[in-house]
Amino acid sequence: MAKRSTPRQADGRLNAWTGVCQPPLAGRKAKPRDEGLTMVIDKGLGLAQTRDLLELGAEYIDFIKLAFGTSAFYARDLLREKVRLAASYGGTMYPGGTFLEVALAQGRFKEFLQEAESVGMTCVEVSDGTIPMGPELRRRVIREMLAAGFRVLSEVGKKHPADRVPTSNIREQIESDLELGVYKVIVEGRESGKGVVIYREDGSIDEDELEQLVRRLKDTSVLIWEAPLKDQQQDLILRFGPNVNLGNVQPGDVLALEALRVGLRGDTLRAALLSNPERFPLVADPKEAAGDTNNAHHG
Repeated sequence: MAKRSTPRQADGRLNAWTGVCQPPLAGRKAKPRDEGLTMVIDKGLGLAQTRDLLELGAEYIDFIKLAFGTSAFYARDLLREKVRLAASYGGTMYPGGTFLEVALAQGRFKEFLQEAESVGMTCVEVSDGTIPMGPELRRRVIREMLAAGFRVLSEVGKKHPADRVPTSNIREQIESDLELGVYKVIVEGRESGKGVVIYREDGSIDEDELEQLVRRLKDTSVLIWEAPLKDQQQDLILRFGPNVNLGNVQPGDVLALEALRVGLRGDTLRAALLSNPERFPLVADPKEAAGDTNNAHHG
């Protein structure tokens, strides 16, 4: 049994360099948490790579998604061991929604759930990013997943630009899924982070689309934003704070994302300097310091 990493202190203190400094952006939640979730996309990590990832960053990882249909190619014992390994470090591993879509299209939904349970998975995702799925079928699928004892993540948004649906429809789907009892709703961003839902073709965020999506939500922490690109992660952190839920994070970006979350990278450090100057007593002029790397280290 792998040994779990030591959890970070709930007050946000750093593991190493203890006593040297505090995170410039305060309030980052420690595990176990329901906000500030990070979902990593796994396109085929071996067991040793998975163990290395978890030893390094388990306390910063909440979910590991076995991307699209990649879990179909694992030897069954290896897949079971990966799922067990993730759980031993306090993480949840689950199959991508596209794999479920294939199972549904081929009439193998119950077999899909049985196999997920047999390899130790406790979480599944429902999506209709590629196949058409009417509202009643989606509701039935979610209900059956929940009845089988799974934690359910749903995903909204289409993968291909030609299939794009109005933001108002996506918002209604979010509300319906939450009423049924899904844990969180994932906003489609794909692996590329371009040309879907809130993202323009160049990967930048369409602020109007984002605003329409969250306008009626009382609590945006019900959403997990797929945000594979650094600028997307940064913009969402600056908008919603360090405990925004982010997904489709590359394994090699886990610590870099955490640094963004707590203000240990330049752009979010700048935001911390400007919004909370009282946390930086040796910086006389936060606006000046925000653009001066010689002063930034005083934070």
